[in-house]
Amino acid sequence: MPPVSSSARARTGARQGGSRLRSDPASPGFRIADYPFYLVNRIAGRYAIDMSDALKAIGMDLPTWRALMILHERSPRSVSEIAVQAVIRLSTMTRVVRRLERAGLVRLARRTSDARVTEVVITPQGLAAVRRVREVAGRVYQRAFADFSPRDIELLNGLLVRVMRNLSLSP
Repeated sequence: MPPVSSSARARTGARQGGSRLRSDPASPGFRIADYPFYLVNRIAGRYAIDMSDALKAIGMDLPTWRALMILHERSPRSVSEIAVQAVIRLSTMTRVVRRLERAGLVRLARRTSDARVTEVVITPQGLAAVRRVREVAGRVYQRAFADFSPRDIELLNGLLVRVMRNLSLSP
């Protein structure tokens, strides 16, 4: 492999530094299109629209999808645990859980160790609903990541976890 020239290293460094400066709102060279949170927000918004449209076809919505997927991974969970995991306000998640209960997809019970906590348990009907919503979500996922390799997805997830960790450590 030929050695990299100092001018090539300088150009690469300038591009990388320029990108960092364009993505920093405190920089005079800031450009919204280079701001990672702008891109993440646009992706999340587009995903929410596409998922909402796809879920509507089977009588579901995005908060229901989130709650069912969280409960599918571990049930029972408290309403507040589900709300935190789903990044939804507790009052909204309480309404979602009550709707799921009326539909027979979950049942509610008081936690035996602390009667102040309402636990949510997924029912067999809820598990059947999970299968339907996973099919729908899978189609949206396949479209979004059609040209991504498994390594690309691992890298993306790793970077997003780092950002989340950095934000969580902020004062």
